[in-house]
Amino acid sequence: MSKIYETILETAQDLELDQITIREIEALDIPQLKAMKPRQIKKLRENAMVSQNIMAILLNVSPSTYQKWERGEVIPKGGNLKLLTIVAKHGIESLL
Repeated sequence: MSKIYETILETAQDLELDQITIREIEALDIPQLKAMKPRQIKKLRENAMVSQNIMAILLNVSPSTYQKWERGEVIPKGGNLKLLTIVAKHGIESLL
């Protein structure tokens, strides 16, 4: 749990906010995503037995963007990193 999140939750409780609001704040404690190394990204694709083009389509990115991830020229962030993490945890089928 991050310090910022802890502070927000403590403040909400100190202000005696209603339980629904506090539950909504608790839901914000989403774990931070860890950056993926190029070899990890490539391994995901190889395990799924798909080409770079197909992987790019499934992740809704251009083939050149996906290739840059595998080469380490660009590091996926935000929603792209979230999708890669989902694939790592649940397999490529989770995107279908």
